[in-house]
Amino acid sequence: SRPALLDVRFPHEHEYVALPDSVLIPLPELDERADELEALRGRPVVVYCHHGVRSLDGTAYLMSRGLEAVSLRGGIDLYSIQVDPSLPRY
Repeated sequence: SRPALLDVRFPHEHEYVALPDSVLIPLPELDERADELEALRGRPVVVYCHHGVRSLDGTAYLMSRGLEAVSLRGGIDLYSIQVDPSLPRY
């Protein structure tokens, strides 16, 4: 199945630029919103942030809960350079 996209940045960052169909749960809220992560169970999850640092923590958290997760290396910043230059950078 198509991977789920989990954005662990803050709402103002997500509003500025986000990957299509991504779910926003800021990194500090992952634990309290863990029930929302259950909706992603059974699908691979690509966790992303701005530069790929917060997403590593998010990926580790999801994996600790038994979800299949990988971090988007370089974050949305590198993605906007290498994959979709139409995305705004910040």
